[in-house]
Amino acid sequence: MTFKLNRIIDTDSYKASHWLQYPPNTTRVFSYLESRGSERDYAETVFFGLQYLLKCYFLEKFTIEMVEEARELITAHGEPFNFDGWSSLVRKHHGKLPLRIRAVGEGSVVPTRNVLMTVENTDPEFFWLTSWFETQLMRIWYPCTVATQSYYIKKDVYDFLKRTSDDADAEIGFKVHDFGSRGVSSRETAAIGGAAHLVNFLGTDTMSALVLHRDYYDTKNAGYSIPAAEHSTITAWGRENEALAYRNMLQNFAKPGAVVAVVSDSWDIFHAVENIWGEQLRREVIDSGATVVIRPDSGDPVEVVAKVLHILAEKFGTSVNSKGYKVLKYVRVIQGDGVNETSIREILEKITNDGFSASNIAFGIGGSLLQKISRDTMKFAYKASAIEIDGEYRDVFKQPVTDSGKTSKKGRLDLINENGAYRTIKLESAGIIADPRSVLRTVFENGELLIDEDLETIRSRTAN
Repeated sequence: MTFKLNRIIDTDSYKASHWLQYPPNTTRVFSYLESRGSERDYAETVFFGLQYLLKCYFLEKFTIEMVEEARELITAHGEPFNFDGWSSLVRKHHGKLPLRIRAVGEGSVVPTRNVLMTVENTDPEFFWLTSWFETQLMRIWYPCTVATQSYYIKKDVYDFLKRTSDDADAEIGFKVHDFGSRGVSSRETAAIGGAAHLVNFLGTDTMSALVLHRDYYDTKNAGYSIPAAEHSTITAWGRENEALAYRNMLQNFAKPGAVVAVVSDSWDIFHAVENIWGEQLRREVIDSGATVVIRPDSGDPVEVVAKVLHILAEKFGTSVNSKGYKVLKYVRVIQGDGVNETSIREILEKITNDGFSASNIAFGIGGSLLQKISRDTMKFAYKASAIEIDGEYRDVFKQPVTDSGKTSKKGRLDLINENGAYRTIKLESAGIIADPRSVLRTVFENGELLIDEDLETIRSRTAN
C-alpha cells in the first residue's frame, strides 16, 4: 500500500484553528526560516532541499474533493475547518497556492541566525496559508542539517588531505561514503538525506538519493559506488575458507584500474590482513592491477585502523609523497563502523601522527549521517515576523524572558551579501518585494516553480 496524504491535512492539528485567531482585517502574513545556531557549534548552514519539497508537494492543484476530505477528517478530529476559505481557493485560484516563497540559492553556505527563506501570501483573502504550510516547509530542516553536517565533515577531511596528500582536490569527493539507507526511518528519508550528502561528496550506497537527484534536480548520475563484500558473502564460505572468499572477490572484481572493497573482520581482522591479504593473496592483489580496499568493521575505530595500516604497510610497502607522508601501495582502508564527525577526526589525527597520509583511508558513515540529527541540531525556526492589518504592516515577534535565544526577528525581511558577508535586513517599504541587493530569489509564486537548478549548480555554491 502506498501512503498518499491529502496535502491540506499535512499540517499540525492546531493549525486548523488559526485562521480564526488572527486580528480582524488581517490581509497578509509574512514568515521566515532561519537556523538560530547550532548544538555542534556550526557557524554556517548549507541550504538544500527546497526544490524537492516544492516539486513534490506544492505544484499539484488542490481540488474540492481534497477540501471535502479535509473537512470530514479535521472536524471529526475536534478542530474547526476553514471550508469556505479552501473552497474559495479552489474556485478563485484553480487550486493553486497564492503564496510567494523566496529563498537563498540551494548550496549556499550562510552564517546561522540569518534568514534563509521567506513566505507570504499574495492574495489578501488567504493570509492564513502562510502559517498553514509551516509544517511542510519546516521539514527542510532535515536536508539542510544533513548537508551542513556533511559539509563540516568534508572541511575536516579536506584539511587533513591538504596537509598530508599530493592532490586533495582529486581525492576529497570519495572520502566519505553514505552507508545510511538502512539506518533511517523511511525510504523518503533515505532519499532526501542521501541527496543532501551528495551536495558535498560523490560516494553513496543510497540509490534512492540518485533517483531524487535524477527526478527533481535534473542530474543523470549524482554519485558512485564500487563492488564490495558484506559479511554474509564472506562468512557463507566458512571460516576455514576465508581465503577462498577473498580470492573470489579478486577474481570477480579486481581488474586493472578497478577498486573493490572487502570486509575482513568476520573472524580476526589482524590475522586476515597479516596472513591472508599480506601473504597468501599478496601476489594476486598486486598482479590484479586493482586497488583493494580492506574494511575493518568492529572494535575501536582509531586503534583498529592504525594497526591495520601498519600491517598493510609492512606487507605491501609504501611510497612517500611530496608532503613526507606514507602512501600504501596496491591497497587502501575504509572504516565503516563507529564513524561520525568526532571519530573521523580522531582516526585522521592518529594515522597522520603515525606518518600515514589521509590518502590511505576513506570512511563509510550511516546512521550518524542521516539519522542522528534533529531540528534542534541547527535550531531551525519558522516564524511570522510581519502582518498586514487594515492595509498597514506591523512587526510581529516573540521575546521570551526565559530564553533569549528564541527571540525572533521583526518585519518583512531580506538577505543581502555585501563584500562576501551575508546580512539579514528589514524591508522598510511595504510596497517592495525585495531589496535591490537581495540574494533571495523568488522560487515559487502562485502555484508555479520559477527556479529549477541542477546539482552541479548547487555544488558550485557549496564549493566556493
